[in-house]
Amino acid sequence: MAGTLNKVMLIGNLGDEVKMHYFDDKNCVGRFPLATSETYTSKQTNERVTNTEWHNIVVRNKAAEICEKYLSKGDKVYIEGRIKTRKWTDDKGMDRYSTEIQCNEFTFLSTKNEQQQSQSVQQTNTPSAAAEPQQTAQNTVAPDGDDDLPF
Repeated sequence: MAGTLNKVMLIGNLGDEVKMHYFDDKNCVGRFPLATSETYTSKQTNERVTNTEWHNIVVRNKAAEICEKYLSKGDKVYIEGRIKTRKWTDDKGMDRYSTEIQCNEFTFLSTKNEQQQSQSVQQTNTPSAAAEPQQTAQNTVAPDGDDDLPF
């Protein structure tokens, strides 16, 4: 094969808010951690084991501003991009490395109802108040007979 390919596709949850860095010439960079998890049953202990991998996501300019505006901690998102490793020298003169995902496409996978649900559950500590938004969101998400599914 003559060519090479550097492509990453991830579906995960934001581990923190999008951190923005602005530059003088109106360019900006947004950074956020993304968690992907895999779960399996250990054959030795017969317990479910979950491994979480953290990815450093970098988004630039207009895409970064969109991510900052609409994404928040815990949201599920699809990220497509490429792996980039940066090298720099720290204060002590040691070479340091950072592997990042340079995002060029993304799709928000959390619905607005899910975001509002998680915010209301976080803000209220009473079980009855947390149950009410869940019930109303379930009723408004998919009314009967309105789905356009081909099957």
